[in-house]
Amino acid sequence: MSRAVLSIGSNIGDRTAHLRSVTEALGDRIVAVSPVYSTAPWGGVEQQDFLNAVVVAEDPSLDCRGWLDLGRQLEAAADRVREQRWGPRSLDVDVVTCHDSDGREVLSDDPELTLPHPRAHLRAFVLVPWWDVEPQATLVADGMRRPLTEWLAALDVDEREGVRRTEHRLEPPR
Repeated sequence: MSRAVLSIGSNIGDRTAHLRSVTEALGDRIVAVSPVYSTAPWGGVEQQDFLNAVVVAEDPSLDCRGWLDLGRQLEAAADRVREQRWGPRSLDVDVVTCHDSDGREVLSDDPELTLPHPRAHLRAFVLVPWWDVEPQATLVADGMRRPLTEWLAALDVDEREGVRRTEHRLEPPR
């Protein structure tokens, strides 16, 4: 059984509907879905705030590349356009971590699918919602495996406080 942690975000159009499209597509493959958070854009491009969440999902038929391909399909269905790095987007689906069918974490330096995600440890908008659903999780970055709480503590206070919980819900369909 392949297991992935997916970070999802949207700041164009019906942001909640774009995020919900991911949980609807994943359906019963969802293990956990975080609350939705509002966050300032990351990367220095002037734009509207994002809604972000984390989804943990399992699927015996997908490997890590399959999770990436599925994320891209979901982005395409939401009319995602890649015009500007870190620019506005209807839907962003990032594979943060992936475990193979034997439960081993997959490490990859493939430029198309770097695992774990190379900047996840720097992004409170990934770490905070992930911690909500897997508080015991660890993340490898800079050659070190540390609990999410340690990566969060290493971030600037403003970065952490900029991740604000909303009332939006993405509960998986049952």
